[in-house]
Amino acid sequence: MTAEGIALAAIVILLFPMGYFLLAAPAFLLVKLEIPEVAQLLRGMFRVHFLMVSVAGVIGTVTFALTGRWVFAIGIALITAFAFWGRRWFMQAWDAQQSAKDAGDAGAVHQLRRLHWGGMLSNAVLLAAVVASIPYVAST
Repeated sequence: MTAEGIALAAIVILLFPMGYFLLAAPAFLLVKLEIPEVAQLLRGMFRVHFLMVSVAGVIGTVTFALTGRWVFAIGIALITAFAFWGRRWFMQAWDAQQSAKDAGDAGAVHQLRRLHWGGMLSNAVLLAAVVASIPYVAST
């Protein structure tokens, strides 16, 4: 396989978890986060999403670095770093709001929903950036 083919394969590997999350996360807008099982399921989906993007990002970064495409390697490394450190921050924020909700804080559900929207928005922006880079990866 050529270096171009390997680079495109790395992009596809990164697109899978991001694309899945883009399609799956909006379904949780139709249910109430007051239901403990729904909130836990959404938390688990975010946790796995961040983990999968981190793993796929490491694969993509290494692949681009090995093929000598340093600009793309740095870009994917930034996405990987965002997913790695974002996961910790997001899970702590989610757990804090979940605890506040369990303690009776009426505004906590709203904050959980804001976290949900923020996670979906950040994924969509990063996914758009990866998709927009595909022509550049293929042409270099």
